[in-house]
Amino acid sequence: MSRKAVALFSGGLDSTLSILTVLRHGVGVTALKFVTPFDHDIADTSSSFRNLLHTAEQFRFEVRIFELSDQFMEIVKKPKFGYGRNMNPCIDCRILMLKAAKDFMEKTEADFIISGEVLGQRPMSQRKNILYLIDKEAGVTDYVLRPLSAKLLKITIPEIKGILNREMLFDFRGRSRKPQMTLAKDFGLTDYPAPAGGCLLTEPHYAHRLKDLFTYQPDPDLDDLSLLRIGRHFRFSPSCKIIVGRNKIENEKIWSLSAKGCLLKVEGYGSPTTLIVGEITDETLQVAASLCARYSDAKGIHEAEVTAIRKGTIFTLKTAPCADKIIEVLRIELKLLTPEITIPRGSKATT
Repeated sequence: MSRKAVALFSGGLDSTLSILTVLRHGVGVTALKFVTPFDHDIADTSSSFRNLLHTAEQFRFEVRIFELSDQFMEIVKKPKFGYGRNMNPCIDCRILMLKAAKDFMEKTEADFIISGEVLGQRPMSQRKNILYLIDKEAGVTDYVLRPLSAKLLKITIPEIKGILNREMLFDFRGRSRKPQMTLAKDFGLTDYPAPAGGCLLTEPHYAHRLKDLFTYQPDPDLDDLSLLRIGRHFRFSPSCKIIVGRNKIENEKIWSLSAKGCLLKVEGYGSPTTLIVGEITDETLQVAASLCARYSDAKGIHEAEVTAIRKGTIFTLKTAPCADKIIEVLRIELKLLTPEITIPRGSKATT
């Protein structure tokens, strides 16, 4: 009887090596790529998927794409096991993915699940006791094989059944990628991405914007989340936000997501695309126009003419560029504290 496994597949080096390790045991692998609204590569999804499919074709395993937006949004709002350093619910995220993998395993009558985690690589979710907790919460205890650290973890069911040879698994630990790079060379794997945070929730500035969004809009849609990735963001009121593009690509993205808001642009000058989302009043329009002027090439003139488009209606506003003190008050921006300077005893401060 042929043996089958289901793999959690990010497309990164660790998950790829884990799949290749199992493939050399003669086990067929179906790799599951989970997509959430917070993936770094969501803006270039087609290119990312092409790379995944190319790897799968090269090494002869199957890839399936799974969308987890709705379920993932719920755990981001209220994770059972809390957040990491920012808004990353890493433990709850892993449990969610393993539950989905378990369902797929049962439907396809696969024998076990593969995960690319390396013991000690990530402080929140890749400690031994946490890995066992995750498996228990997902209902997959002893069915998850982590090939890169398997020799450091308790034996799994596929090993007990003789599907896999434990001696052909590994004992990688920690954050160094040297063992993985050596193994990649052995497998003939040369095209793999550099290490990077795959999730926007781990980024402080993005997490700060998301907290603001959840505070004032508990049920945002995918467009709201997409807008968090781009532009300068200003909180005008609990029910209104203003977003100002920073370059041509962002301006085009803002335009494409403008269906439910009001767009503004300075006429006759290089200008950012500016979007108002939420409740729009005369005061909102005036402030948004002044922000648009401030970040345009008209920022040095006394009064700029700003064109606004709302629900198909076009009108103009005249405004002075926004003052810096107003920008400071309205901007949704994580302010990193400057470390205090300690003057050694006996020294004199100079001014």
